[in-house]
Amino acid sequence: MRARDKAAVSALRGTLAALDNAEAVPVEAVPRAGALEASPVGAGATEAARRDLGERDVVGIVRAEASERLEAAAQLTAPAHAARAERLRAEAAVLLRFLDGVEDTADDVGADA
Repeated sequence: MRARDKAAVSALRGTLAALDNAEAVPVEAVPRAGALEASPVGAGATEAARRDLGERDVVGIVRAEASERLEAAAQLTAPAHAARAERLRAEAAVLLRFLDGVEDTADDVGADA
């Protein structure tokens, strides 16, 4: 895949970043250290566990990323921005293709239950 699909690469990178941000623990949930001598010691002692996202969370984030791209493309109405709007639509299409596969699988699982 040497000839990369720039729209797909951009969409996937942005969505992976959004997923990574969603897994982050809110700052309020991280315990604050008091005195230096009470601080945790050792490799990884100050690391906070990341949140686990379920399939619905991931689908929601991917859907939101696609929606953001479509909304931004709709706002770019000037002819000078036509290329950028088309690229945003292409990125949204890439993300929506992934959602189609996930939703079909979820429907199959739901029908079996």
